[in-house]
Amino acid sequence: MIKKLAAKEEEVMTLFWKHGSMFIRDLLNYFDEPKPHYNTVATQVKFLEEKKFLGRRPMGNSNQFYPLISEKEYKGSALDAVVSHYYNNSYTSVVSHFIEEEVIDLDELKELIHQIEMKRKQ
Repeated sequence: MIKKLAAKEEEVMTLFWKHGSMFIRDLLNYFDEPKPHYNTVATQVKFLEEKKFLGRRPMGNSNQFYPLISEKEYKGSALDAVVSHYYNNSYTSVVSHFIEEEVIDLDELKELIHQIEMKRKQ
């Protein structure tokens, strides 16, 4: 199971997933004003590296960082944790909840069934 990230760490990872490998200075360019301090971002990157979310490539006297975990893997792990904790590992219970709360309608449910059937044929 992949660890859950703090909000700021997830914000940094989202930038890596969207823009790929980069140096911390490049990363700073993607933050809105007022931009965080370089050391603040460097600390977040260090934590993400320690948690095995980011890897590094030494380049000259600096480091280029890159994602070790894809956004899809992270989101899948987060969803698995919610289903495990709140729905007793039952995706059927999740879908039932969505139906009861009218979050999903019959046409959407039919589309999900169609997707499952198509996946099984592959």
